[in-house]
Formats: sequence, structure tokens, C-alpha cells
Amino acid sequence: MLHRVGDAVAAAVGHVGRGLRAPGPERDDLVLGAKSVGAATVAWVLARHLLPATVTTFAPFTVLVVLQATVYRSVRECAQYLMAMAAGAVLAAALAAWAGIHWWVFTLLVLLGLAVGRFRPFGSQGAQVAVVGLFAFSAGGGRIDYIGHLTASVAVGAACGIGAHLLLAPARHTRRHQEAVAGLCRRVSADTRLLADASATGEGDADAVRRLRAGWRRLASECERLHGEVDAETENSRLNPRRTADTRQEAMPRAREALTIAQRFLDHLQSVTRTLDHAVSDGHVEALLPPFRTEYAGFLNRAADVLEEIGRVERTDLRRLDDHFARADEHLDRLRPLQGPQAVPAAPTLQGTLLTDAARLMADMRSHLHAIAARA
Repeated sequence: MLHRVGDAVAAAVGHVGRGLRAPGPERDDLVLGAKSVGAATVAWVLARHLLPATVTTFAPFTVLVVLQATVYRSVRECAQYLMAMAAGAVLAAALAAWAGIHWWVFTLLVLLGLAVGRFRPFGSQGAQVAVVGLFAFSAGGGRIDYIGHLTASVAVGAACGIGAHLLLAPARHTRRHQEAVAGLCRRVSADTRLLADASATGEGDADAVRRLRAGWRRLASECERLHGEVDAETENSRLNPRRTADTRQEAMPRAREALTIAQRFLDHLQSVTRTLDHAVSDGHVEALLPPFRTEYAGFLNRAADVLEEIGRVERTDLRRLDDHFARADEHLDRLRPLQGPQAVPAAPTLQGTLLTDAARLMADMRSHLHAIAARA
């Protein structure tokens, strides 16, 4: 138990240390925490001086509800919380005016508050319909003056929370995410060239292919993680007063498309390596004659060039990209005649499978090329 507590403390200290040393997610967390503390304190002081003590707590509570990691999410949560607050207050006032303050009315309020809170427009703030209704009913007796003060306290908190974001908007990490995507594409391209080298030789295929398959599984997991980070940064760009060097706000959409292409690229490469792995295990790899091996290695190298061009931090150079595609197509065209009758019975099946994977890889990349080109 003490060991786990020590690990947790060490992790927290390390998190804070990383946040103080350099920009990144850890620093964003520290800044958000500091803004939350400051805005909640200001909201509490204002509410304490302007409003009755019975509603003072709602101001800092609203700050903590509203102040999220991005401006867009904060505005969304603020709108949903205000709607939930209004629904709960109206529900409490209506029930109190209709039936008075009784235990069964309280029970009915809770039931209706939970039911109304399930409506989709309230989002994650649906539970606040019942919470605010309980406060308005129990502490305020459903009186209009109490509900007015409660609304004012919530408005103070919402203003302080959104104001904190506008005064110190969340940092933008567009360039860092672009570089991460470009780095991943370069790694996939480098591994593809290693596969090309292994495909061009007749020795050592098994070990090289299996190592690459294991590495591509890790890269696929990294693609998923980067997708989440790029989506978060895309949300961070909405309503954010900070600007980036990409004035057309297309950096993250381009990065997301490049990630999608990289993921599909990995899927097809795993299929290629699975075919080669089975061929090695079954002793059929010799069916791939040297001319086929050489052309297939050339195709893989050109496909790696395509992916690397698509994943660049800078906008895609369409002329260079078309040239890489044309070179890859040339290798595919030279591979097809080599698929004819062979002395080794397994050759047509094995070569046909590899050719199918190659054609699908090219078609999949081209299917996303329009999105990349539109932002180039």
C-alpha cells in the first residue's frame, strides 16, 4: 500500500516537473489547474459580495464545471450547464407553486429531474437538472427570488470561467502534432524499405519479416494514440483566440488524413508480411524468382516515398507526389507479366497474393489523395 502511494506521489511530482520544464500536455494541465483556482476564487469573492450566502457556492462550482481543456468544450459545457440549471430551477418552482413543500413533492422533483436530465441536449450536464432543482426546492423553497439569485451566481461563475480562457487561451500545439505525424510516416517508410531489402534477397527473410511485423503492430497502436491527440488539437483550434502559422487552419485536417493513410498503409504491409511469413514457413519463398523479388522491392521503395511525401510537415508537393505514384505504378506494370506460368507450382498463387496487396495499397492511398491535395 505504501509502495503504491509512493509511486503515485512520485508520478505526480514528475508530472509537475515536466510541466515546469517544457511545453506539452503536462504544462497544459498545470495552466488549466491554475486558471481553475484563480477563476473559482474570483467567482466566489464576487458572489459573496453581490449575492446571498445561500447561493455563493454556485459561482465557483460553475467555474469548475465550465472550465475545460479547450475553449470550444468550455463553451459547450457552459451552454449545457445553463440549460440544465434553467430546467431544474423551473421544475422546482413549478412543483413548489403547484403542491407546496412536501416530501412527496421532493420525491417527484428528483424523479422528474433525473428523467429530464436524460434528454440529449443536456449532454454530460444532465444530472445538474436534478441537483439544481434540489437546491432550488430545499434551500429556496421554490421561490422566484432565490432562483433569481441562483441564476445570477451561476452567471458569475460562467463569466469567470469563460473569461479565464479568453484572457489566457489554451496553448496551440499544431506544429508538434504535425511533426509527430511526419515522424511516424518516416518510420513506416523506413521499415517499408527494410521490407524491400528483405524481399529482394533470398536469405534471412523469416527473421526480418517477423521483426517488422512486431514493429508494425506497435506503430499501429501509436497511430491510434496520435489520432486521439490530433482530434483533441482540432477541437482546441475551435473558438481559440490564439492563431498558428497555418492561417487557413488546415494543418490538423491534413495531419489526420496523413495518419489515416499511414494506418491503411500499415494494414496492407501487415498483409504482405503475413504472406511472406507463411511462404517462408512453408518453404515456398523460393517460388519468388529474382526478377519478381527485384521489382517488388522497387515497388515497396516507391510506395515508401509516397507515404513520406504525404506525411511531410509542409504542405504536400503534388508534382513530387505524382512522380512517386508514377514510379510505383511502373513497378506494378513490370510485375504483372512476371505472374505467368512458373516452374514452381506455388509461384502464381504467392505472386498473385503479393500483387493484390500491392494494388490495394496503391488504391487505398489514392482514395485519400483528394483530401490531401485539396489542402496542399
